[in-house]
Amino acid sequence: MTKLSVNINKIATLRNARGGDRPNVVQAAKDCERFGAQGITVHPRPDQRHIRYRDVYELKEVVTTEFNIEGNPTPEFIKLVTEIKPEQVTLVPDAPDAITSNAGWDTIHHKDFLTQTILELKSHGIRVSIFVDPDEGLVEGAALVETDRIELYTEAYAKGYHQNKEQAIAPYIRAVKRAQEFALGINAGHDLDLDNLKYLKDSLPQLDEVSIGHALICDALYFGLENTIQLYLRQLK
Repeated sequence: MTKLSVNINKIATLRNARGGDRPNVVQAAKDCERFGAQGITVHPRPDQRHIRYRDVYELKEVVTTEFNIEGNPTPEFIKLVTEIKPEQVTLVPDAPDAITSNAGWDTIHHKDFLTQTILELKSHGIRVSIFVDPDEGLVEGAALVETDRIELYTEAYAKGYHQNKEQAIAPYIRAVKRAQEFALGINAGHDLDLDNLKYLKDSLPQLDEVSIGHALICDALYFGLENTIQLYLRQLK
């Protein structure tokens, strides 16, 4: 079964909009796990507009499932994750002012940088995943920098799903096949929701993990957090 990691950035966004500590990010993570989530994902950014570095240290003390920390590997980010040593770090090439992640790594152009960064993280016993577009050449490049996993950037799939789902999923099927040739683990994330998740999972049964935040938290406003997590888990069975 593909694991569900819940990204709780939007919980922190809501908290920060008003100040104070409501909703409490740590409690939200504990509740997500209690309701069935198999992992917790956070993506701290330099401006700390949602998840703050302090949150990440506090979450490390309570998360009992897989803790996945995403981010651009700046010196500050590397210091954070090597101190915390989560189960997984996902490297994302987002600019500081990006509203959300909007592209994967050019694993060929950034080969030396990624190789050095991944080697350092692995020396701390951290599994490394890197964000990539569904391109066979970039997947091969990911294998050459010796990452453990790739996370397929699924925005293109989500955008094309309602127009032609077979066409939308096709490059991801090819990318997964190439990743398997190099024995890479395979994650996926971005714009996945209750409409498009099951078809993705059925088409890519090799997926190890999906990371979902925005859509899941939006659905929770209507269905409740516990019920929503269960709805997402059913799409992955």
